Amino acid sequence: MQEKLNQFTRIEVWTLVPQSVIMNVIGIKWVFKNKLDEVGVITRNKARLIAKGYNQEKDMDYDETFVPVARLEVVRLLLAFVCMSGFKFFQMDVKSSFLNGFINEEVYVSQPPDFEDHQHTNHVYKVKKALYGLKQALRHWYERLNNFLLSHSYERGKIDKTLFIKKSKYAIIFLQIYVDDIIFGATNDSLCEEFVAAMQGEFEMSVMGELSFFLRVAGQAIKGCHLP
Repeated sequence: MQEKLNQFTRIEVWTLVPQSVIMNVIGIKWVFKNKLDEVGVITRNKARLIAKGYNQEKDMDYDETFVPVARLEVVRLLLAFVCMSGFKFFQMDVKSSFLNGFINEEVYVSQPPDFEDHQHTNHVYKVKKALYGLKQALRHWYERLNNFLLSHSYERGKIDKTLFIKKSKYAIIFLQIYVDDIIFGATNDSLCEEFVAAMQGEFEMSVMGELSFFLRVAGQAIKGCHLP
């Protein structure tokens, strides 16, 4: 929990401000989760602060919420292409991905349970980054990632807006985005290295190695592949 709050301070997620009667203050809560690998072994214990987004008011706390989400059919097609082409796919995880999205609206949340500032009990936090649970959080994260990739010469899929492609004279790289999970592969290792370096320079993230498990169904498809 303390590690999470330290991260909030480091990347300037919010600012403590005096509460006023005109503010719609949204509650927040702690959520704990055990992260599992493909065989069900716990790999990490996580604590996350979640905003009670059901208390948000439209046109006051948020506007647009729509965001494209990867379809499993597209993921399967991409993996089938990878299997036939014989090049490797890798997976990366963006740490606290929603916190990378910038909030455009004025959103206020209560102080986190068990970590209140006792010298400022009448203060609340004005949010600058997209907390989990906010209705617009996923949209703002996707917008930032989308703009970042487009600025690095990636092209977005015309049908699936979560698929990105970048071509050079002799190579091509594919990226598939599913919220904060990214799978990628290229016909040339240098394109993968370039992509990883660019992402690590912009976001806090971890590279999880060669892809072996993704969205359960995709993981089964990968295990059934026989690469040449």
